[in-house]
Amino acid sequence: MNYALFFLVFFISGILAYYIQNIFIHYKKFDGFNYRSSHSTLATRTGGIGVFITLLSISTFYYFNDIVLFDYSLFIPLGIMFIVGVYDDFYNADFKLKFLLQIIVAKIIIDQGYVITNYHGLLGFYEIPWFLAQLSTLFVFLVIINSINFIDGIDGLAISEIIKTILLIELFSLEETPLNIVGMILIFSLLPLYYFNFKKKRKIFLGDGGSLLLGTIISIYIFHVLGNDYSFKFGFEINKVIFTIIIIFYPLVDLLRVFILRISEGKSPFSADKKHLHHLILKKTDSHISVVLIIMLMSLISIWLLFGLLKTVLF
Repeated sequence: MNYALFFLVFFISGILAYYIQNIFIHYKKFDGFNYRSSHSTLATRTGGIGVFITLLSISTFYYFNDIVLFDYSLFIPLGIMFIVGVYDDFYNADFKLKFLLQIIVAKIIIDQGYVITNYHGLLGFYEIPWFLAQLSTLFVFLVIINSINFIDGIDGLAISEIIKTILLIELFSLEETPLNIVGMILIFSLLPLYYFNFKKKRKIFLGDGGSLLLGTIISIYIFHVLGNDYSFKFGFEINKVIFTIIIIFYPLVDLLRVFILRISEGKSPFSADKKHLHHLILKKTDSHISVVLIIMLMSLISIWLLFGLLKTVLF
């Protein structure tokens, strides 16, 4: 592990977060308050901007020095989703436009080789036709990216979910994945945001630019796990589809629950409200840190219990 690189990433991300926020505050581009706000102090939606610039600058340096850290073509879908998110942060893009662009990005990712071609026994299916593979990948991409975007409602939650997911995928892997470096750069660029997220004043939020960026990276990780090149460590073998569902269980459950509630009330599933699980827990604890710790602890315990149960039943 290149500790010098990751320390540099941490440092650059922290500095960028601070100065980018100051620029946005200077031009009065900060997050307003409304009935859905979980904060009552000045804040900016600039966290994702610092993370993306950090990732881009580090990658650009190594690219021009002919050093391959990961597949740099991933910046095409990552960049598109980041720009869409930043635009949405400041101009409230129509959800239909975002949906269309998400479909386009999903197709780009598919053409880059990240596609679900095998159901690994789910519903009795294994290898599937190419058309169905593309539809499945599109559906899963839309679910993942919107589920990550949905949980970005309180301090530190989306960041923690992303870090947890990447570390679990790498931990269970027989060897480092091709996404390992980009995943580690991402994690170390996210760590400074904990400080800025939980500050009492002048907070920095991830923003849609950040959450859509992170959702895209996680979806690519998931597609890699479901592919033929990902193998589990000895003793950690489990059905790949079940594994991917387990490790992002909370965002998936929250997305499904909120969609059902909104549709049952005759509202758009993409309408904004405060009915997410983390909002309900926040009402009981009144502490963002407590909510994040509770959800992460429950998530890890659920993964451990489900993994143990499935290993017992299936093996």
